[in-house]
This record gives sequence, structure tokens and C-alpha cells, in this order.
Amino acid sequence: MTTGAEDTASLLGSIPVFEELSRSDLEQVAAVAVPRRFESGQVVFREGDDSDTCYVVRAGHARALREHADGRQITLATFGPGDIFGELAMFDAERRSATVEATDELDVLAILGSDMRALMSRHAEIAVKLVISLGRRLRAANERLARQSFQTVQSRVAAVLGQLVDQARAEGAGQTDVLVTTTQADLAKLAGSSRESASRFLAVLERAGVISQGRGRLTVHDPNALDGYVY
Repeated sequence: MTTGAEDTASLLGSIPVFEELSRSDLEQVAAVAVPRRFESGQVVFREGDDSDTCYVVRAGHARALREHADGRQITLATFGPGDIFGELAMFDAERRSATVEATDELDVLAILGSDMRALMSRHAEIAVKLVISLGRRLRAANERLARQSFQTVQSRVAAVLGQLVDQARAEGAGQTDVLVTTTQADLAKLAGSSRESASRFLAVLERAGVISQGRGRLTVHDPNALDGYVY
């Protein structure tokens, strides 16, 4: 096996869904995984497209979107290194239920659903882990919808910022002065608010010294202070 394939197998072995696989099984998955790269803003697949491939994030970030007929969008989930998206392709060939686009430069491994189904038929534990992963994502989506129904804009934006901080920390950020790569528009979509409302609240946080803003990014100086805005 080539060094590139060995690296791919090692990456797959570090992902919770695949962590129980033997090295030989990981090599089989790596053999059918195809590296792909997407630029920031590029669509990986669109809602309604044929569903035949799942993706493992190697580097970068992406988000899943649903769009209303009037053009409004809601962000259903975000993905970072080690996450899987498009995994419904492993269970059936229904059309995509959401659009996924890169939010920065995105490197993924693309795996055909038919190859994953063959693997799951030999390793039931993979199917169990995927179901657990899907359940967590559904729970997170339900919690986000509940926040959008009952919380104020500032509470929703602060909660989303806290989640982005947690994701950045999981990828190696420190406890303070956490850099979050997102635009005001993207943050508003995640929080289910207008860009104008999100922008006004971010200005409040900036005046309070909790954050500082830059182009397409912001730094959360005091993540713990965000809790005071969530209720």
C-alpha cells in the first residue's frame, strides 16, 4: 500500500465511526476513498441531487443548508475535521435532503454508498455507530429549532458562538482568545436570525470586550462571558 493510502487508513482509524475496524479493514475503506477538494463557498452537493456518496472531512469546514422557496436559508449542521456528512447515502439511494457547501477550503474523502453498505454488512458495529451519529445530529437540529422558537436573538447568537468556540477548541484552540472563522451572515443563518439583528448583538459583545471582529472571522476573548447571554 502506498504512503498516501496508509495516511488515509490512519485518518479513518481516528474517526469514531471507524475506530473499531482492524487495520486491514481500514485499508479496504482507504482503497475506495477518493480525495477531493472544494474551495470556500463551493457546493459539494445540492438538495435534490442523487445520493450515492458520503464524505469524511480531512481538513476545513462545511455546512448543511435547507432553502425556502422565497430564498431564505437555515443552517442545519456544520462539519469539521473527522466529521462525516452525506451518510444517508449509505442507507438508501434517496435524493439529498439538504445542500452542503464548503465554508473554507475543504479537503474530504469521498466514499461510495455501495462500498460502505458492503462494509456495514460485514461489520454491524459500523452501522450502529452511524445510527448514533445520525441521532446526535437530529437531536442537535431539534435543539436549534427549539432555540429559534423560544429564545431571543441575542440568546441564539450567543449559543451558536459558544458551539463554534467548542468546535475550535476541539481542533486545538486555547481556552481564551478563540479564533472563529465565520461571517456575520453565516452566524445569523446558524442562529435563525436576520443579519442585521445578529450584527447589532455582535456590536454589543464587541463593546463589552467579549469579542473582536475581523473580515470573515472573529475572536472570542472571553468564551465564558457568552453564557451570561444565553437563557
